[in-house]
Amino acid sequence: MATNGTLLLIHRDPAQLRSLQENGYELVTATNGEEGLRLFASEPVDAIVLDYHLGLSDGTFLANEIKRVRPTIPIVMLADDLNLPDGALRFVDALVTKSDGAHFLWATVHFVLNVKRARDRDREGQAREGQTLRRSAGQSPYIQAKASPNTLDAPFSAKEWKHIRTGAVRF
Repeated sequence: MATNGTLLLIHRDPAQLRSLQENGYELVTATNGEEGLRLFASEPVDAIVLDYHLGLSDGTFLANEIKRVRPTIPIVMLADDLNLPDGALRFVDALVTKSDGAHFLWATVHFVLNVKRARDRDREGQAREGQTLRRSAGQSPYIQAKASPNTLDAPFSAKEWKHIRTGAVRF
């Protein structure tokens, strides 16, 4: 059976996430942060599903360490609820609460691995094209536009979240 990719699960009870394997993902599992970081350094993975509550360490610390090594790897954070400290989601691409269910987790993982990456590649290509056009027009490539919030930087738009949460997303 072909796989959709390899996921590193860093979770207190990775058996709870076996539905991802049933949906075509190969799983590498760790039950604590230290083991998760060791596996991340030694195993090729496409994305990480990370439990926020790991006992002695929390998911924010691990996400920071992982993104420092490989900034582009998608991280989906699992939490018991949405009540997390400020900054807890700074290094993750998506948040799924455990009450959202297995389908929502699968849809989120699928999204960050496929839809978000394709959108990021498109943006990178457009940025390179714009840089080439500025250079050919004699403009400095270092001219910066005014800083403004860009909704394209968010992992999901409000509409995408709504469709995922209601189960209306079709892959």
